[in-house]
Amino acid sequence: TVGPLVLEALVKRFPNLPVDVHLMVQHDSDQLIRDFISAGATYISIHPDSTTEPVRYLETIRSQGVQAGIVLNPDQAIASAKAFLPYLDYLLIMSVFPGRGGQSFIPASLERLQEAKQMLREAPQAIRLEVDGGIKLDNIQQVARAGADMFVAGTAIFGTEDYTATVQAMRQQLEQIH
Repeated sequence: TVGPLVLEALVKRFPNLPVDVHLMVQHDSDQLIRDFISAGATYISIHPDSTTEPVRYLETIRSQGVQAGIVLNPDQAIASAKAFLPYLDYLLIMSVFPGRGGQSFIPASLERLQEAKQMLREAPQAIRLEVDGGIKLDNIQQVARAGADMFVAGTAIFGTEDYTATVQAMRQQLEQIH
């Protein structure tokens, strides 16, 4: 919901803030990827089934010094990411079906995260594991134990009155398991 122009303005105001761009588009997105790279994205993930050339896009992202990832929805097999491993810096596992905020975490995602983490251990390079959907204070530890090391939390933060306190509480939850 945030385009390249808004991202560029945010990056100018907060130049040290890492920015994760998850492209949820249903067409080839060469220009959009280039626009987000120019705007200052740190990470860009794509849905490999939404394009005819996912490897080319991953290579484009990485060639510009941006971290590249693919996204798997809850109904996509973890093994489908295997072919992309040489081109990845991270793998994003959706723990809800994309499209609207505030959904509940799908419990079967814990097994999917464990399976993904095992697969990533066999990759030739270090690949981070990100999770998006239903991440909250009451499940972030469990999700981390399942293998995630990057977390997307929307409603859990923006649905509170004190964003900073919520993020600090989430970080404390994660520190307790390390």
